[in-house]
Amino acid sequence: RCNAHVVEALGEQHLQAVRIRQGRRTLEIPCDYLACGFGLVPNVRLANHLGCRLEQGAIAVDQQQRSSLPQVLAAGECTGIGGSELALIEGRIAGCVASGQADQAAELIQQRRHWQHFAERLLRHFELQPQVLQLARADTLLCRCEDVPYAAVAAAPDWAQAKLQSRCGMGACQGRVCASAAHRLFGWAPTPPRAPLVPARIATLLLDSQQARPGADNANGGP
Repeated sequence: RCNAHVVEALGEQHLQAVRIRQGRRTLEIPCDYLACGFGLVPNVRLANHLGCRLEQGAIAVDQQQRSSLPQVLAAGECTGIGGSELALIEGRIAGCVASGQADQAAELIQQRRHWQHFAERLLRHFELQPQVLQLARADTLLCRCEDVPYAAVAAAPDWAQAKLQSRCGMGACQGRVCASAAHRLFGWAPTPPRAPLVPARIATLLLDSQQARPGADNANGGP
């Protein structure tokens, strides 16, 4: 159903129907299973940590896939969501540039234009509509890891205060999901990422620390 979005899930003990908004009409449809997607967000945590320049939430790159740091090349969804075809050809360009194959890179750059046009249309037509950003209710979960509802953070002035007051973004995903939602809902700028960039077990961190010390293997009975 084009130009439609889910407004509400209906049911007592289990899902029985969904209420959708299609254009100016509101419809109820019997439903057993429901999955909602609200767009894709480029993963730029590592690039942000390194200091690469970002544009529209993605790594800014030139025609040769070079970021603002000349020694760092980027390709794929981290430079903007555009589908697997664009990601693959960007990766081939980056590989040719990194290995000094200038002629092959130039040829691939010409081919990339077609898929870039597709990415531009994708971005334009799948932009979240204003009415979708108004769907959250007071009890709608914003942070699933810590069970933080929308109402618990709506009055906070920024992301840092929301975390301090509610633990939003301090769970297992470390804000990789809810920080993006908060950015769209409240306009909050996310805080720069800190190492480790992905969740890690304490045992893993301890192991890395032990291996970094001279003589650590012998002291711990390692090979």
